[in-house]
Amino acid sequence: MASAEYSSVVQPLLTDLYQISMAYAYWKNNKHQDESAFDLYFRKNPFDGEFTLFAGLEECLKFVRDYRFQPSDIDYLRTVLPSYVENEFYEYLIQLDMKDIKIYSIPEGSVVFPRIPLLRIEGPIIKAQLLETTLLALVNFASLVATNAARFRATTGSDKTFHEFGLRRAQGPDGALSASKYCYLGGFDGTSNVLAGKLFGIPVKGTHAHAYVSSYKTMDDLKLRELRDQTTGEVRPFAQMCVDYLEKLVPILGFILDEANGGELAAFISYAIAFPTGFLGLVDTYDVLKSGVPNFLAVALALHECHYQAIGLRLDSGDLAYLSLEVRDRFTRTSVAFNIPTIKTLTIVASNDINENILISLEKQQHAIDTFGIGTHLVTCQKQPALGCVYKLVELNGSPRIKLSQDISKVTIPGRKNLFRLYGHDGKALCDLMTKMDEEEPKARTRILCRHPFLEKKRAYVTPSSVHAMYNLYWADGEIRHPLPTWEEARKFAQEQIQSLRKDHIRNLNPTPYKVSVTDELYSFMHQLWIESVPIGELS
Repeated sequence: MASAEYSSVVQPLLTDLYQISMAYAYWKNNKHQDESAFDLYFRKNPFDGEFTLFAGLEECLKFVRDYRFQPSDIDYLRTVLPSYVENEFYEYLIQLDMKDIKIYSIPEGSVVFPRIPLLRIEGPIIKAQLLETTLLALVNFASLVATNAARFRATTGSDKTFHEFGLRRAQGPDGALSASKYCYLGGFDGTSNVLAGKLFGIPVKGTHAHAYVSSYKTMDDLKLRELRDQTTGEVRPFAQMCVDYLEKLVPILGFILDEANGGELAAFISYAIAFPTGFLGLVDTYDVLKSGVPNFLAVALALHECHYQAIGLRLDSGDLAYLSLEVRDRFTRTSVAFNIPTIKTLTIVASNDINENILISLEKQQHAIDTFGIGTHLVTCQKQPALGCVYKLVELNGSPRIKLSQDISKVTIPGRKNLFRLYGHDGKALCDLMTKMDEEEPKARTRILCRHPFLEKKRAYVTPSSVHAMYNLYWADGEIRHPLPTWEEARKFAQEQIQSLRKDHIRNLNPTPYKVSVTDELYSFMHQLWIESVPIGELS
C-alpha cells in the first residue's frame, strides 16, 4: 500500500518485558533455533456482533521488515535485565533480523471470525516470540475500529455519507491516526484529520466551528462585503444581497426577522466570501430554525445569484431527526418560492455525539440527513474498548502444541492449518473450514463434513458452489512476497467482503452466528491430542 510511515514508536522495544525475558531463556538454553508456528486470532466478535474486519496487516509487515535493535536499545536492556546476562546475548540481539520468519495471512480488509488464525508466524521460536506483543498491538485496535466503522456504516443506506471527526477525542496522536486510517477501511468516506489525509490519501472534510460564528457579533464586524460573480466577473454587493434575501425569506419560512442573529449572518457571509464554492454552515450556535437556517438560506440564495452553489449545513445539537425534517421542508419551500431546484437537495450534515444506536433510531424516524460526522463513539470504540486478539504456539519442530483450559473458548486448535471459505449458490459465504496442512483441499460441488471444533454433536454436510483459499504467504526470505493493494483497493475489498455475508450475519439485533468449522480429520486429531495431554485422574 502506498501510505507513508507515520510512527517511530513501532520498534522492537515496543513489547512486553517478558518477551525479552523469554528470548534470553530460549537463547540461554540453546532452544532459540527451534522451529515454531504461532497463530494470531481472537475469541469473540466485538460489539455483540457476528463479524469482524481484519486490519493492521500492512503495518505488521512494515514492522517485521524494519525489525532491528539499535545500539541505544541494547544499552537500555543492559539496565533492565540481570547483570549476569552474557554479552553474547546482546551481541545476538544487535544482529537479529526477521529474514528467516514466514508470515501467512488473510488479506487485509477480509471479514473474519473467532478462532480462525488471522496470521500464522513460522520460524525460530525466539524471533516469533519477540514479534508477539507488537503484532497484537498492530492488529487489535486496527481491526476493532475498522469493525466499528463498518457497523456504523451498515446502519443506513449506501446513499449516505460518513465522515470520521474523532481526532480530538481519540486516545492520543497514534490512536487518532490509526482510527482515521482504519475507519476509512471500514467504509467511512472521509476524515477531519489533515495529517491522515496526507499520509494515507483519505479525503479530508470540514467546515467551521461555533467559535467562528460567535466571533462575529453584528454585521458591522464584516471587513469584506463584496464577492466577484463566478460567471461574469462582476463585483457584487454580497453582504447587502444576503440581507435582502433574508427579508424575502420571512413570509416563506415564517420566522421573525429580529430573531435571526445578525452576528451569525455576518459569520456566514464572511465564510461564504472566503469559500464561495465550499460553503457549509453550522446552524445551531443560536437557534436552528429561527436563526441558523434562515441566515444560511439567505447566504445560499445570494451565492446562487453570484453563480456559486452552496454545499449545505450542519446540525450539531438537538433532535436530529426532527430538525433534519424541518430543515428539508424549509429547503423545499425555498426551492419552490425562488424556482431553484438545487436548494431542495442541499446537504444536511449531522454530528453531536452520534453512536450506533442513535443511527438506528434515526433510520426508524425516517430522518432527512445526508451526511454523518462521527467522532467519540467511533474512534474510542466506547461500546467495547478491546478486541482481545491472542498469539498462541501451535507447533514446535513439527510437533503440534495445544493449550488446554477449563474455559473451552481458550483451548487452542493445534498444528499449522489451512483455511478455506465455502460459498453457496447465491454467492454468500456459508462457513469457514480449517484443515490440517497435509489434508486435500476441499473442492467445489463436493460434499464436505464440517464440524464444530469442540462440540461433538454440532456438525453438518456442506456442498459449496465455490471454495476460496484464505491464506497468502506475505513475508519470507526477508521481503514482502505478496503484492499489497492500495489503500483505496483495500477499502473497496472490505466493502465487498461485507456484502459477501448474509444480512442476518451483519444485522444489529440478534445476528446469526457465522459457522467456523474444522474437517473431521482435524477434529479427530485435535481431540486425540487433547486426551493425550490430560493425565487420567485417580479416585481413592
